[in-house]
Amino acid sequence: MIETEQSIIIDAPIESVWCYAEDINSWASLMPGLQNCEIVDGNVSRWTLKVGVGALVRTVNVAVHVDRWAGPNAVDFRYSLERDPVEGGGTYRARSVSEGQTEIALSVRVTGTGPMAPMWEAMGKPLLPKFARAFAEQFKEEVEKASPPTNKGEPKPKSVSVRLLAWLRRFLGGQSSAA
Repeated sequence: MIETEQSIIIDAPIESVWCYAEDINSWASLMPGLQNCEIVDGNVSRWTLKVGVGALVRTVNVAVHVDRWAGPNAVDFRYSLERDPVEGGGTYRARSVSEGQTEIALSVRVTGTGPMAPMWEAMGKPLLPKFARAFAEQFKEEVEKASPPTNKGEPKPKSVSVRLLAWLRRFLGGQSSAA
């Protein structure tokens, strides 16, 4: 099993953060390689992702189940890859730091099963914290873009697609570009 937790301060009140967090499509849209997100019901969704490491690229289907919506402070979830021996889960925790700031902590765990699990986990162990950190930073940027600005003189953040492309290039070991 591999796991990580990433915390980040968001310049937005907890209610604004929750408005973003309570929409599963918001979470899915931050996933690199998202091809489709099918909402089955308020707790169940299926995500189709195109994932790759180096030259190996494949499409995976992920069944996501939210076990608990306890907004604005908590979400507990689990997931499994369809047709692959991988499952996991995680949590979202939020707390108000001040009137206009919220700290979130995202924790994710991944468990592989079967004879390839040790190799899969060894390869994934250094990648999971980087992936979770990038996800948390993108979450922060999206919430802050949707929230009223705190300083009117700040430059507008770059688009999600520009940041995602730059992150994917770094993540997959391609040429680094300015983000």
